[in-house]
Amino acid sequence: MREDFYHYVWQHQYFDKTDLRTAAGEEIQVLRPGHRNADAGPDFLNARLRVGEVEWNGAVEIHLRASDWARHQHQTDPKYDQVILHVVGQHDADVARTNGSLIPALALQPRLLPELLARYEALVEAPAAAPLPCAPLLNRVPEITKTMMTERALLERVERKADAVMALHQHLGQDWEATAYHALMAAFGFQKNSEPLARLAKAVPLAVLRRHRHDQRQLEALLFGQAGFLVDNEETSGDDYIQDLKREHAFLSHKYNLEATALRVHEWNYLRLRPANFPPVRLGQLAGLLHARPALFDALLTAQHVGALTEFFRAPVPPYWRTHYRPGRPGKVPALGKSSTDLLITNVVVPLRVAYARHVGQPELVESSVALLTELPAEHNQFTDVYEALGFTHRSAADSQGLLALHKNYCAPRRCLHCVIGSRLVQHPRAV
Repeated sequence: MREDFYHYVWQHQYFDKTDLRTAAGEEIQVLRPGHRNADAGPDFLNARLRVGEVEWNGAVEIHLRASDWARHQHQTDPKYDQVILHVVGQHDADVARTNGSLIPALALQPRLLPELLARYEALVEAPAAAPLPCAPLLNRVPEITKTMMTERALLERVERKADAVMALHQHLGQDWEATAYHALMAAFGFQKNSEPLARLAKAVPLAVLRRHRHDQRQLEALLFGQAGFLVDNEETSGDDYIQDLKREHAFLSHKYNLEATALRVHEWNYLRLRPANFPPVRLGQLAGLLHARPALFDALLTAQHVGALTEFFRAPVPPYWRTHYRPGRPGKVPALGKSSTDLLITNVVVPLRVAYARHVGQPELVESSVALLTELPAEHNQFTDVYEALGFTHRSAADSQGLLALHKNYCAPRRCLHCVIGSRLVQHPRAV
């Protein structure tokens, strides 16, 4: 048994209310169970109860055992002084507020509906190897329910990414161009090198970059020099282009006092990467983009469809980096691929636009930004393939993002009662 089941039972009042009484024998009437509290403090706020002859307004706290109150140190936390009822699975101790006054308790375990408990246990006790707990029962769930939950998970995923963008925006002094620059730099790492590229964005401040982005040579010197790639070795010693960039970087680094923030070449990840994903290749693509697109944020914000954004990312790569996988090592390098462009739109453009829309109060921009995902092809990986095999709609990146969020935030941690699908299966034996 998990505590979230008691949260669910209390929220929906799915228990036997016949002769409802506290552990001390006082009659209880639930006038309003309250609403779930997502922040620190009691589990349900703004509840309204009649205990004996007195009507109370306040909070409800829920535990598996009453003694968990002391284990969680609530007796010393003033936030819990507003609790008017302690709802527990088992009442094994009396509990009190910080002033010593006792809190009425309601033991739910004897009042649980057996069929409800059985359906819940069938979900959460599914084998860990099961692709998702409700897989054997999905044929009972209407298609509209699955679609609704996937869409909800998608919006939650986009909102979380937008929250990260807003935090970055705040950190950067509410500068949207700087926010776009830092977000784009990190995203070009495509997970393996996101962290060093994020640090490189700090090592090449946008104010410095703006002064030299019109000069491609100086721009490359700044980026590759601060990334630590302009080093002398057997491959670069006879490469005149790299030696020229190295001299230019030394001048610019001294001019702007950038030496202390430069990365070292060993900080980049190459393990299990195809040459087309090597950090210098991605940095060359970034150099071309930053040179050709002087107003990043405005371009990403005003693009009306995926085609315009795809064209935005097709900026010409500097000649040297079209023919070198790393400094001094020649080879034919492919351009930024469509799958990479799709990921950048998904992970940078959409969250950036949603964050801005929330900031300025434009809900229609949120809707149109999320709709961009429906123009992108579906992603296929070990997680989305499972849901697709079980009959979930999977036609676009919007579906993929929703399914990934469903897996990460609901199915994998077994948060079935927070999911529309799981909640429906627990409530209704036939789920129709």
